[in-house]
Amino acid sequence: MRGPAVQAIDWQKSTYSGDSSNCVYVATTPTGAVHLHESDEPDVTLTTTSPPLRALIRSLKAQPSPHTT
Repeated sequence: MRGPAVQAIDWQKSTYSGDSSNCVYVATTPTGAVHLHESDEPDVTLTTTSPPLRALIRSLKAQPSPHTT
């Protein structure tokens, strides 16, 4: 007996990564899952859905950047 078919994930580089070598990649699936991974550790994947990811991004944008002077 075979297991469920594994769908290929179409990874896209985040536009916020720019041209740097440290990149974040994002992929979505038809089930609504959002997958994220870093170029440094491509075998480690974070999986979530859009609402929690949107809340995280909104929260991060609301915080002052430690890199601004």
